[in-house]
Order: sequence, then structure tokens, then C-alpha cells
Amino acid sequence: MGLSAVKGTRDILPDEVGIWQKVERAARDVLSLAGYQEIRPPIFEFTDLFVRGIGEATDVVDKEMYSFRTKGDDDITLRPEGTAGVVRSYIQHSLHAQGDVQRLWYCGPMFRYERPQKGRQRQFHQIGLELLGTDDPRADAEAIAVATDTLKAIGLANLSVSLNSVGSREDRQAFRSALTRYLEPFQDDLDPDSQARLIRNPLRILDSKVGRTQELLIGAPQLLETLCPESRSRFDRVRSQLEALGITYAIDPKLVRGLDYYTHTAFEIQSDDLGAQNAVCGGGRYDGLVSELGGPETASVGWAMGMERLILLLQEKKDAPQLPVDVYVVSKGEAAENVALAIAQQLRGAGIATSMDFSGSAFKKQFKRADRSGATWAVIIGDAEAESDRVQLKHLESGEQVTVERTDLVSAIRAPRS
Repeated sequence: MGLSAVKGTRDILPDEVGIWQKVERAARDVLSLAGYQEIRPPIFEFTDLFVRGIGEATDVVDKEMYSFRTKGDDDITLRPEGTAGVVRSYIQHSLHAQGDVQRLWYCGPMFRYERPQKGRQRQFHQIGLELLGTDDPRADAEAIAVATDTLKAIGLANLSVSLNSVGSREDRQAFRSALTRYLEPFQDDLDPDSQARLIRNPLRILDSKVGRTQELLIGAPQLLETLCPESRSRFDRVRSQLEALGITYAIDPKLVRGLDYYTHTAFEIQSDDLGAQNAVCGGGRYDGLVSELGGPETASVGWAMGMERLILLLQEKKDAPQLPVDVYVVSKGEAAENVALAIAQQLRGAGIATSMDFSGSAFKKQFKRADRSGATWAVIIGDAEAESDRVQLKHLESGEQVTVERTDLVSAIRAPRS
């Protein structure tokens, strides 16, 4: 059997890289303008960080983590999500001691053992944002606004925002008790995963996609009904901020975060272009996580978006840019080939993207490759050009060809065309 990529992973080939770079560049530009600084935690951490941070009663910890024991007898896990590592770094390096709100973002691979499907791999990539150090409702609205700005900059238009509040810890516990009481008489009718969650983490049942379970949830109590006046007032302020920003949203009473440290705002952004699995960004407020991991009480809000789904959407829109090549250098003959390498380096040094043909084949074949490269210009060097310190410069689309001194080559390529 030949070597192949591990199931659930895939190679990002050169003809795809351009669109990945476009997504990363757009996100970086938007997040930088909003005052967010990039942070790069390691891709593996001590397993205990995720057990404490995500929670033992979650599918991620229970079923999906890639964990192993090192030669030094440490329990290590490849990160299944980005927030826990950022918060660990925030605590370890005392970023909270700086006294300012910390606006952080990250980008990179995550790892979960789950069934691969369209837009979801076992090694996948996320862009995420964490805003730590404020409980102001405007921070929630800012996080959502920056997420929508990022998605628009990437090139998505058909977006919708789902919004909910999971309230305070007390609100959440009251809802958990009410939901459990409602579902207990139907326990035998629930799907197996929901039966297990009823004991360990009943809020996760709201995420079930099983038809029968969804039918049973139709008459279930809603989280918004259990909010105390302070939590409801806070949610109203978040909504008014979004409305002031012109961000439309829909209330989704089943939208929750199944971890105990989440509080108040929960949101999701969908794209209508992706079919059933249409969520491209999810986030919420997690005021309890920093203290849960040993830091001070720190109000925080954040989100993550899956890059694979964004790439799928852009590919379906035929919005997949190729890596730019401005000039393709063709040459024939030993002297010409030596000059060609020097010219390619000259152009690259001037900031002109340049590729060079190494084949030594006939000019006709080299020109075919030049056309396929997407370059605007071909620089042609034969024996005569190698001796004269001149080159032929051909505009590949029009076919126009002129003789240019090597010293004038950069300016000739950059000159505007009439």
C-alpha cells in the first residue's frame, strides 16, 4: 500500500493556497483595524487544560481529543479548540496585570477525532477572537460586529446572525433543572446520546439533530424564560447595540453553549450558501473560564470560525485566486539560461513576482507553460539576447513583443499600457 494522508486530514495543494492566503489576509486586516493583536499558542497542551477548560461531560473531551503520553510521562493533547490555550497563556503571562482589556486573535490547526465530512476534517483550521477583561455589553456587540466584518471582507454576503442569552450561572442552573424535569418522562424516547446527556449535560440535548428528539423539545421550557431581570436587561442592551450597528439577528432559544463557564450572550453566524451545515462562526461570553483555569475573575467574550467552510463557500463562488505571477522567464542555450537566472533574481529583488522555466525545451513549449502560469509578461532570452545585454519582452495576452535593455526591464514592465 502506498503512502497517503491520514484519514480526516488533507493536503492543501499549491493551486488552493491562494484562497487560504486570501482568507487569512482579510481576517488579519479587519482584526488589526479593530485593535486585536495576534497570539500564537502551541498546538498541543497538557490534557488537563482541556479537561478543565472544555469539561469532562462534553463530546470533545469524552470522544474526540487526540491525547497521548510523552516519553517524559506527560499527558498531552493536540488542541481541539483555541480558547483554552489563549486563556492559559493569558494567565501564565499575567496579561491581566496590564490593566487593559486584552484584544487577541489566533489562526491555526485544531484536531478532533470525528467523522470526516464536507467542510469538516479531523485536522481543521480556525480563526478565533478573544476579548478578555470587560463585561460591558458593548464588548459582545463588538465581537459580533468584527466577526461579520471579517466574513464580509473574506467575500461572504448571505449572512445571518442567531442570538440567545444563557444568562447568569444561576439562570443557567435554573434552566438546567427545568429542562431536566421536562425531559425525564421522555427519557426512553430520546436518542442514546441525549439519554447520556440528560444526566451529565442536559443543555447539549438542545443541539441534537435527531428528529424524534427535536419533536420532544417542541414543548420544552426556553432559556430566555428563566432569565432574571438583570440578565434580561443585559441581553436587551446587547440587542440594542446590534440594532444601532445595523446588524440584523434572529433570536434562537435553542442556541446554547454546553459548558458551565459560558454566561449571557451566545451567538452563531450562518451562511445560506453552505446547505444544512451552514454555521461559519460561533461564539459567546465565557465569564467563568479564566477563574476556572486558576486566574482571576475575568469577564470575556470570543468566537471562532472554521476556515474549511469559508474556503468551500469561496470555491463555490468561483472566488479562488491563483498565486500571482507577473513575469515568466523563458530561455534557450547555456549562456541564455545563466542570464535568465540573473534576470529572474533582478525582477524578484524589485518586487516583481517571477517564475522561470528550467526545462531547456523548445521556445514553443516554454511559451505554453508561460500562458498556463497566468503571467502578464514573458521575458525571452536566446543566444543573441545573452550577448547583447538585451531581452525580448512579450505581453502574453496581446502578443505584443519589444526589445528592452536589461537596465530598463523593470520600468518597462511597470509602465502603464495604453
